[in-house]
Amino acid sequence: MGNLDSKIPKGPLADKWTNHKNDINLVNPANKRNIDVIMVGTGLAGGSAAATLAELGYNVKTFCYQDSPRRAHSIAAQGGINAAKNYQGDGDSNYRLFYDTIKGGDYRSREANVYRLAEVSANIIDQCVAQGVPFAREYGGLLDNRSFGGVLVSRTFYAKGQTGQQLLLGCYSAMNRQINRGKITSYTRHEMLDLVIVGGKARGIIARNLVTGEIERHSAHAVVIASGGYGNVFFLSTNAMGSNVTAAWKVHKKGAYFANPCFTQIHPTCIPVSGDHQSKLTLMSESLRNDGRIWVPKKLEDAKAIREGRLKPTELKEEDRDYYLERRYPAFGNLVPRDVASRAAKERCDAGFGVNKTGEAVYLDFSAAFLRYGKETANTQHLENPTEQQIIELGKAVVEAKYGNLFQMYEKIVDQNPYETPMMIYPAVHYTMGGIWVDYNLQTTIPGCFATGEANFSDHGANRLGASALMQGLADGYFVLPYTIGNYLASDIRTGKIPTDSPEFDQAEKAVREKLERFINNKGTRSVDHFHKRLGKIMWDKVGMSRNAPHLQEAVAEIKALREEFWQDVKVPGGLNEMNPELEKAARVADFLELGELFAKDALHRNESCGGHFREEYQTEEGEALRDDENFMYVAAWEFTGEPGDAILHKEDLIYENIEVKARSYK
Repeated sequence: MGNLDSKIPKGPLADKWTNHKNDINLVNPANKRNIDVIMVGTGLAGGSAAATLAELGYNVKTFCYQDSPRRAHSIAAQGGINAAKNYQGDGDSNYRLFYDTIKGGDYRSREANVYRLAEVSANIIDQCVAQGVPFAREYGGLLDNRSFGGVLVSRTFYAKGQTGQQLLLGCYSAMNRQINRGKITSYTRHEMLDLVIVGGKARGIIARNLVTGEIERHSAHAVVIASGGYGNVFFLSTNAMGSNVTAAWKVHKKGAYFANPCFTQIHPTCIPVSGDHQSKLTLMSESLRNDGRIWVPKKLEDAKAIREGRLKPTELKEEDRDYYLERRYPAFGNLVPRDVASRAAKERCDAGFGVNKTGEAVYLDFSAAFLRYGKETANTQHLENPTEQQIIELGKAVVEAKYGNLFQMYEKIVDQNPYETPMMIYPAVHYTMGGIWVDYNLQTTIPGCFATGEANFSDHGANRLGASALMQGLADGYFVLPYTIGNYLASDIRTGKIPTDSPEFDQAEKAVREKLERFINNKGTRSVDHFHKRLGKIMWDKVGMSRNAPHLQEAVAEIKALREEFWQDVKVPGGLNEMNPELEKAARVADFLELGELFAKDALHRNESCGGHFREEYQTEEGEALRDDENFMYVAAWEFTGEPGDAILHKEDLIYENIEVKARSYK
């Protein structure tokens, strides 16, 4: 076990980033045109970095498995993006955003990185407005803001319920400008299957053309992993079905440490599971918690009657409803952080108060918002003596203007009108705070290999606050990596093109080809999905929202056994040198089966509860997470040594010099 050097600059927290930018090496514009960078992933982190690096003069090669960069999973983000602009005049500041993020992550993130994130956040909004992103605006013309969980200010900028899509389109337009100039070469429908290291440095990748099946070699002076998170290790998650861990896992197996894999976010406002037929889950934006109130019946008999269809939620009197978040956390109410809201929903449903047929759902109710907004509208329109129904209709119009596409999406999926009956929600796997370990420069433990956005671990600790994923992705891509990668590349100005006919490329391609051929030639009887679903059930049941030592020990053993069975009995139809989606899935699930074991191992070693990592053995009398700062205030970074179960732990101690570390409370 060793201690990691995060390369945090010296000096006062507020000056670290500015001083660091002044001190790092730069690359002459004339030399940038001779340097190549590979970008794996074209979501907000990868797309923004690719566009910015190309604008600076570097030659960028982008890779995505989708048919267009604009189909990256960033497009699915709904609610908004945080920035410390303080447009509302409600007391926000860089420090407040920094503090909220550290506290929201339960004091398990790196102080210097989080402050930098807060510091550059305002620049992101200016950048996106300049690109034409249609953020919502308030009556005076300024950009509007709304609140998200875990904070007491309104700092979330949004574009209805399509914020990720609009930000990605802005990013994609910036990429297209560089594609048109010839500074970005876009490889769509390509998947990275290995990292190539030459002379101890990342110098390229092996990729598969998913249309033709061809195995390709691509070289560069640096490789950036911006491939998102690994939530699909649970099979059912809010991630796109194609989202995977492969790029991150390949660099891990080549020497990049994997940090805090057990820090995975359970999002409280997901449409509940409806049956075994499902292949993914759908998120309802956290923004809905601004105006929706979460409740379950107070009486067990009422909950049972609702589940059996004998009682409608609209028939239940106000005094018979338990607004449990408002009851337990009066200061934050329905806007507590995601991990807190998720555990509270699970506790109510485990106690028998769930409201759908499976007993795993709570209500998200907008009836109070209809009345509140309706009365406000009636006043502004000077309506005299409006009826309650008129007020409700006016209020519904306001809610529709704010959240209409989300309500429409819910109705299409559930076949219930959320304007007439409360939405049903339940927690589900969403975002992964763990990921590839990076230092302050976003460089992994492999020289020349960088990781940005959700693919790295750096900014969110044990729990991500809502609307901070888009912030981190764009901060890394637009305003951090372009500086720090230049510091690394300054020593490569005389290197010249990296050849792909070297023994290192030969060996990497050979290993990739042999693995894919093994899938094709395997005489198994079970589909890839069969194994993925079984892995997901183990993960959810024993490594999910609530964990304990016996279950985690069982999970480690069961995942290892499942992996052995997978390699013996998986059946992959089709051939290697052709379009073969089942082959793609098989390679991804093989990586999930390795990650899953390390995930459980990490959760087992961390004998505390913090953020999204909740160990049943470590909780307060009130059922809240109980940290162990004396023994676990560190980043757990795992080194691959051949088997996930044999991974070696390295620690990066977390030192807080600018905030007081204390028990997290939202009451």
